[in-house]
Amino acid sequence: MVRAIKEFKGEYFFLSNFYIAPVIYQGIRFENNEAAFQAAKCPERMQEFRDLDPRSAKRLGQKVNLRPDWGTIKYDVMYQVCKEKFSQNPDLLSKLLQTGDAELIEGNTWGDRVWGVCHGVGENHLGKILMQVRRELMMTS
Repeated sequence: MVRAIKEFKGEYFFLSNFYIAPVIYQGIRFENNEAAFQAAKCPERMQEFRDLDPRSAKRLGQKVNLRPDWGTIKYDVMYQVCKEKFSQNPDLLSKLLQTGDAELIEGNTWGDRVWGVCHGVGENHLGKILMQVRRELMMTS
């Protein structure tokens, strides 16, 4: 039976986009995945997100004018940012691979039912993307 990792806290905080790990995305170095993801919402302002902590990046990302195709590309952007995070940080890749075949669930209490699961309800897109990245990187490692 496959075990599940039901939240990205404690020993599994490294799976969170709020985990501080540098990532180069579209040629720009960001301090964390959240900053890279939020920056992609408004390409002309990407540089503003470079040095932001995750919370500040999320706040700024809620205020920018979204690129017109954001609704159709946001999942692909998240996939790319997550793949870069684990490809560029060997220590995090090792930890991700150590999760084996566990189901990854971004459980939360703040009501995110798109990227995660709240009170048992949600699409868990972040968890699904991380499992896809894990499968792909497992084959190349």
